[in-house]
Order: sequence, then C-alpha cells, then structure tokens
Amino acid sequence: MEKPIKTPVAKKRPHKLEIHGDVRVDDYFWLNEREDPEVIAYLEAENAYTKSVLSHTEPLQEALFEEMKARIKEDDSSVPYFYNGYWYITRYETGKDYPIYSRKKASLDAEEEVMFDCNEMSQGFAYFKLGGISISPNNQYAAFSVDTVSRRQYAIQIKDLVTGEIFTNKIENTTGGCTWANDNKTLFYSRKDEVTLRAHKIYKHTLLSDPNDDKEVYHETDETFNTYVYKTKSRKYIVIGSSSTLTSEYRILKADTPNDEFTVFQKRIRGIEYAISHYNDSFYIITNRDNCSNFKLQKTHENITQIEFWEDVLPYREHVLIEDIEIFKDYYVLNERENGLNKLRVISWDGREDYYLPFNSETYTAYVGNNPEFDSHVLRYTFNSLTTPSSVIDYNFKTKQSKVQKEQEVLGDFNKDDYQSERIWAEARDGAKIPMSLVYKKGLKRNGQNPFLLYAYGSYGSTIDPYFSSIRLSLLNRGFIYAIAHIRGGEYLGREWYENGKLLSKTNTFFDFIDCSKHLITQQYTSAAHLYAYGGSAGGLLMGAVINLEPKLYNGVIAAVPFVDVVTTMLDDSIPLTTGEYDEWGNPNQKDYYNYMKSYSPYDNVTSQDYPNLLVTTGIHDSQVQYWEPAKWVAKLRDLKTDDNKLLLHVDMDTGHGGASGRFESLKEVALEYAFLLDLEGISV
Repeated sequence: MEKPIKTPVAKKRPHKLEIHGDVRVDDYFWLNEREDPEVIAYLEAENAYTKSVLSHTEPLQEALFEEMKARIKEDDSSVPYFYNGYWYITRYETGKDYPIYSRKKASLDAEEEVMFDCNEMSQGFAYFKLGGISISPNNQYAAFSVDTVSRRQYAIQIKDLVTGEIFTNKIENTTGGCTWANDNKTLFYSRKDEVTLRAHKIYKHTLLSDPNDDKEVYHETDETFNTYVYKTKSRKYIVIGSSSTLTSEYRILKADTPNDEFTVFQKRIRGIEYAISHYNDSFYIITNRDNCSNFKLQKTHENITQIEFWEDVLPYREHVLIEDIEIFKDYYVLNERENGLNKLRVISWDGREDYYLPFNSETYTAYVGNNPEFDSHVLRYTFNSLTTPSSVIDYNFKTKQSKVQKEQEVLGDFNKDDYQSERIWAEARDGAKIPMSLVYKKGLKRNGQNPFLLYAYGSYGSTIDPYFSSIRLSLLNRGFIYAIAHIRGGEYLGREWYENGKLLSKTNTFFDFIDCSKHLITQQYTSAAHLYAYGGSAGGLLMGAVINLEPKLYNGVIAAVPFVDVVTTMLDDSIPLTTGEYDEWGNPNQKDYYNYMKSYSPYDNVTSQDYPNLLVTTGIHDSQVQYWEPAKWVAKLRDLKTDDNKLLLHVDMDTGHGGASGRFESLKEVALEYAFLLDLEGISV
C-alpha cells in the first residue's frame, strides 16, 4: 500500500480581531482570499491528502456508488399535476443526470411538449441548476432561471412555449423565483445584493423589454430582512413578502392591475409573524400574535387587512403547531404538528366537516404536496417513514378515499419488512425529554457493539422529519443503526422547542445531542467505539461544538459545509446571511451575545486534546457557509490536536453549499462519506 502523502500544514499569519476590549488572534485569516493562488494551492493540497489517505477505500467507494445508483429507477417520472389546462410532468431518462420538464394539454394522452431538457442545457457546465419555472396565465410563456456557479445567483430568461424561442435578454443576480401578472406580459422578481446576496429588491419586468429598464417596485432596506414575491393560489393578488427570523410583513397588489401601487397588508411589528392565503373575499392568516407561539388561524376581509380587524377562525391550541394551510374551493387543509408528528386536518368551508387523515405509524413524515389548482376536490399529499419509501397519495374530499398514485420504486432486493423503526426519548441534563427516530435492520441485538450514525441539525426552527432514503440502505445493510436526534433549535416539539435552542439558549442544542449520544450508549444500542455523528451547515456547527465538549464520545464525525467560525462571520455584515441571522444567533456587536457566541464557537474553542476521526467537506463557491470556515478550522485542528486520528478536508472545487448538481454525481460525495465511516469500522465490502 502506498504511503500517504505529507500532511498539509497551513502557514500561520497572525491576524488580530478586536471588539469589546477582547482580542482574538486568527492565524489562518489569510485563507479568506478565494482568488489567492496560495489559498487555492492549500485547498488542492488538502484534497490530494484526503484522496491519498482514503485511496485504499476507492474500490469500496466505487462499490457504494454503483449499489446506490442501482437502487434508483433511472427512467423515472413524477406524478403529473394539473394546472390551468395542462398536465405537468418531470421525468428522467436512463443514463442522464438531469430532469426533463414537459407538459400535456388537457389530457395525459395528449402529445408531450418538452419545455426544458436540463441534460442539454447543462452541457459545458461543471454545475447546473434550473431554478423556478413560472408559466404565464395564457400558457404561452415560461420564465425560468439558471445557476451555473452554485452561488444561488440565478439568471432569469423567458421562453415562448409556442415557437420554442428563448429570448436573449437575461435578468441577472436574482433569487430564481418570479411570478406573472394576469396580463401575460408583466413579470415580478426579486434581485440580490451583489455582495451579501441578500434578496433586497423587487422588480417589475415587461415582456421583450431590456432588463436594464426594469422598474424597482420595492426595496427592503432593513438588512435583517429578505424579500420575495409570489401570486396567491386564487390568482387574484401579487404578494411581496418581507421576513426576518422573528417578523413578517406583506404588500399586496391585484394581479389584474400590475401597474398600480402595492399596499401594505399589515406593517411589521417586531416579534409578530404572519402568513397570508386568499379565498373569496378574505385573507386567511396564520400568525403568532397574542402570544400564540404555536400559531393560530385568523381571517380578515380583503379590503380591511390591518391587524385590529383580524378575527379567530379556530381556537388556539397550545400544544399544536400550525405549520401551513392549503386552500381549495370547498375545503382547506392545515398542516399541524403535535408531539412531533405531522397531522393533516381537513375542514370544509361550511363547517360541517373537520377531521384528520389517519396515519398509523410510530414515526413518519406526512405533508401536503403540489396542489396548484384551486378548484379541485383532490388533496395531494406525501407520506413516508424511515422504513417506507415515499408515496404520493391523492385523497378525494368527496369520496373520502385515498389512492396511492406512486410509491418510490427501490430497485434490487429491497423489502421494507426487513427494517424496523422506532422513536425513543433521552433525558437531557436539564430534564427535557429529547426524541430520536431510529431505523435498523431487523434482528439487530442491543449489545453495545453496533455501528451507529446519529444525525441532527438543530437550528432555524428547521425540523428534520424521519424520512426514507434508499441511499441510507448501504449503511443499514452493513449493520449500522441510523438515527435523527430531534434536538432543541428545531421545531419538532413546537415553537418553544425552537426558542429554547437559539440565541442565549443555543448551547441546549449541543447538550441535547451529547445527552442523546450518551443515552444510546447507556441503552446498549452502541458504544463510543462505534458511535458516529453527522451534521451539515448549522448542523456542522453542532458537530464542531460537540467534539470540543465531548471528543471521546465518538469514533468518527462528518461535518459537511460546517458553520464553525461563528463569531468572525457574524461580525462581518458583508458575508451572505449574516445580518439576517442576528435573531437566530444574536448580534456579536453587543457584548453579551459576543461573549456567549465565543464560548461555543467551534473555531474559537479548538484546544490541545484528542479529537475523533474527522471528515470535513465544503464547496469553493458556497454562498451559505464560506469555504474558509471549514478550511481554517481544519488547519487549527491540525496544529492543536494531540491524537493520530484521521483529519480530512474535502473541497469540491466546482460547487457550493448543496454539492454536485447531477443526481448521480452527488452519490459520489455520499460514497466518500460512507466509505470513511465503514473504513473506521473495518468494513471493506
């Protein structure tokens, strides 16, 4: 076996960072220069080192890639959905990485119109992503957006679906989303700040005109807010939304009169969040006003939208989180969450019917799917669990019957009855009960010897529901247990669960994960010698904090695109996302938040101690977590750690936060991560 190449060592160039009378010295601040050839050389040296250290696993990586790919039905297609006279379909062809978007007029037996073949459009690009597709009301034009860098800066173009012509004018630096007014020639879209990438302006574009002449219709000047634009499902209103972590505000305009001025629905009040849906002559509002932290449903007439006119539709229930509403002509459906589990509540507008769809499982995921058609008597929703492939289900309001339109097809010898899932609860150090969703192959014994991968995210109120993954079978079939820890910082157990894992309570997130890990060991699911942890982005921050606090609790850790240099990033308001996240992490320009952040920031708390085996991944074009955070973290860990465990950095030099864009290319990244884990367990096949 070839001897691994020399471990990369980043040069130390001390850089003083001072605020609140406190001085931090960052030896690796110089890695922030993306265009510096020396920085690129260092990143490439890290990649070469990782490849060398893992070279003996390359046959395993290839085998994992092939078996994961073999489970995927290559010539696959989505369940068609009907909208404004057309059936829309997304499909894949064998051997191709990208989707094909098509439609059929009136009937599924009609001739297929291919709107966009992303396999052709992606030619010549290392990365390709088709963003939103917005069809004009007369069905003639499609506004679409493309990102070929992976910085989530999309260029919008318009295609004439009748002639096939793509108009050459490009609207650059947008979020990718846009919406048509009802005149079939006016398009509204959001544009980003060139430096911070914050969506800060809404523009109005006229068909065939020069984008340089587009009119700015709204400018969100508060740097803690983002702005976006959409059309209500009723198709009556164009809506501009502005949102921060804690506060919402909307502006509305009738879609028939796009040259009128937008009016404020209800001006922002700090701490008041609301979302609006239009039906008949009213708006229905999901809001947390009146201290309803888990949200309640209210309504108001479309002509008097100020908060003092909002009236309750349903009584507030303290232990039920309302997540969303889907409106139809005769019914509306609420996405609710109680005790961590999704519920779909069906209510008729006349009040005669109010019931829940039945889900008989201990741990599962169910959510409303794509329902763009207002005048429909069918609800489309999706159901899956850790053991059950995703199903697209149509529920008929009138007949009360459900029909599975499609269950995800897993090729090969997969049998869902071979696997078992369960939900268990760990007690945190402050007495809180932390749920975990587990899956493993039946027959497994709790003897403390099972390899175990524990995943969590734990920020932004983002709930990681238990979901099926055919890719994950490659671990389960080799004896791994996989679990999701539903820690505080997410919203699994309601809004309070989120509030208790952010700002000056952020460390609850880290302690919850550690206490879940210890519970798994105590209950003989695994041991420290066989326990592994995985988190990405803000979940990568979790990984960094946890291994500083309890480095001997894990044999290996994967930190994907990790947010680890918290203090420096949150002090730099030129970096994308920073100002919009003060309500999540706190503003370190205030001393109490600075001190608290510094107490847990992974980069600032690396010490001379043993660390577990560590694989760190990032993308050079990442707009969410800049590549230099993981790069600096790895450099500092190399300098200070006292063990001989693996410390590997893998930098994708073509992509950003989401990794590779092709459906199969992305499997190679997973194969690398899985090979890292399996190799630590001594599993080579």
